[in-house]
Amino acid sequence: MNRLNDILSLIDGYIGGSQWFVYFLLGTGIFFTIYLKFPQFRYLKHSLRIVRGKFDREGDKGDTSHFQALTTALSGTVGTGNIAGVALAIHLGGPAALFWMLVTAAVGMTTKFVEVTLSHKYREVAQDGSIAGGPMYYMKNRLNLRWLAVIFAIATVLSSFGTGSLPQINSISNSLFETFGLNHFITGGVLAILLGAVIIGGIKRIAKVTSTLVPFMAIVYFLGAFAVILYNAENLIPSIKAIFGDVFTGTAAAGGFLGGSIAFAFNRGVNRGLFSNEAGQGSAPIAHAAARAHEPVSEGLVALLEPFIDTIIICTLTGLVLLSSGVWTEKHDNKFQEADLVVFAGNYDDKVEKDRVALLDYLSEKQDLPLLIGSLNVTDGIIENQPTVFHARSVAEDVKVWVNDQPFSGKIEFNNGKLVSQDNLYLTGKSLMHSAPLTTVAFTRSWFGDYGKYIVAFGLLMFAFSTAISWSYYGDRAVTYLFGSKYVIFYHIIYVIGFFIASFTDTTIIWTLSGITIALMTIPNLFGILSLAKEMKTEVKKFWEEYALRYPDEKVPKG
Repeated sequence: MNRLNDILSLIDGYIGGSQWFVYFLLGTGIFFTIYLKFPQFRYLKHSLRIVRGKFDREGDKGDTSHFQALTTALSGTVGTGNIAGVALAIHLGGPAALFWMLVTAAVGMTTKFVEVTLSHKYREVAQDGSIAGGPMYYMKNRLNLRWLAVIFAIATVLSSFGTGSLPQINSISNSLFETFGLNHFITGGVLAILLGAVIIGGIKRIAKVTSTLVPFMAIVYFLGAFAVILYNAENLIPSIKAIFGDVFTGTAAAGGFLGGSIAFAFNRGVNRGLFSNEAGQGSAPIAHAAARAHEPVSEGLVALLEPFIDTIIICTLTGLVLLSSGVWTEKHDNKFQEADLVVFAGNYDDKVEKDRVALLDYLSEKQDLPLLIGSLNVTDGIIENQPTVFHARSVAEDVKVWVNDQPFSGKIEFNNGKLVSQDNLYLTGKSLMHSAPLTTVAFTRSWFGDYGKYIVAFGLLMFAFSTAISWSYYGDRAVTYLFGSKYVIFYHIIYVIGFFIASFTDTTIIWTLSGITIALMTIPNLFGILSLAKEMKTEVKKFWEEYALRYPDEKVPKG
């Protein structure tokens, strides 16, 4: 398992986790923001009007309304990235990572506006009569790059597992296990059946379900988040200052947090920001292509709202919950995951400046530290002559070894700092947390107390399950493009089975896989929309000309 994660991390380091990918993504959004004269700000109020049906015309073709397309796409983006992804970004880069998530969302609003407009323009009618759209269709029908369309479609199928299915059920099952002690297999089995029942009905049933789920789950999550923030109101201003103040200085060590560099906060913030709102990935255009609209820019304006709602609103709330509650710097009782665990051949104290700097340099890959090779003796769960156990980027405390949930006695083996797996053997102790478990702890720091964890469990269940529903449609349309409608049923079967299996798979590996699949979709899509920049500008101009004719009494923005 560790070997697989190392391989995936290496691949991710060259693509999704690399600086060039981050610059390509942000650069594209910045280019279109300037080229189209900041549409995310100038057109925002018109987006709200259009999503309510203002620009609709009788006879518009499509399978869903503007609102249903928006909620379907939002259900694909509002998921674990909003709960677990924000926590992971802050865990890795500190408060400044949230700042870069917000920057990514702001420029991502324009990116999503562009990709949805172009995909809607070149959509087609599939063999079964349903609407089929997405970046692969403008790549084929406008750019005449069928090979690029095939790459994108294949990447979409892979990403439906790496982004939509696997990490979603993994976060759900882990959260429900931590909160209620519910077995991972039961969670995976029940939800896999429900997932199959929804997605077999196609986009119309999916849109009906998501248009009900999204508003309801957002209200519940908002109420819980505000309860935590208000309860810790004295920490709100310092938290906001840290988000913006650490951007150009990095985050200093605090509690168990060893510190975060400027570069790492930037990289992880942008990476998690993309995972959250998926701007530039090319996924949302697939849902929006099904919307009833005669003018593609109108649907692009609807899509412009997604990063605003998903990241600027929901992720900011989650970030303020984590920062104001202070849980991100605290060590908590934890069952150690092997992928997050390393043991050094020596002792380091995170309260000693010299050791703390050495550990931070190790995390930043500026220097290596000697890793343990060999065995350690354990008596009644206590490691004799214990060297430093490093878990979740922190020095672990009160470490104990268990087997079959009983204190272990004997020898445990390590190879290059990694625990050599033994059946039913695991370590526990106090360490930093990340992802959904950290957000769960944060939600208990309010008037609700321990009941706050139920809000996260419910939020994760609703957010993540709706994401899995939407991503099944994205993969469905990609399979339709590649092989035709008749093969979609086989994809649905594999999708549901994979959903179940991921309910008991290591979290870290799934997060690493998601970074790779994101990049495999994003790169072809960004290349495509940049190639059609001039056409996009023409479409915007045509839209506002029609808008001015239909509503002569309104002040119309200049394209």
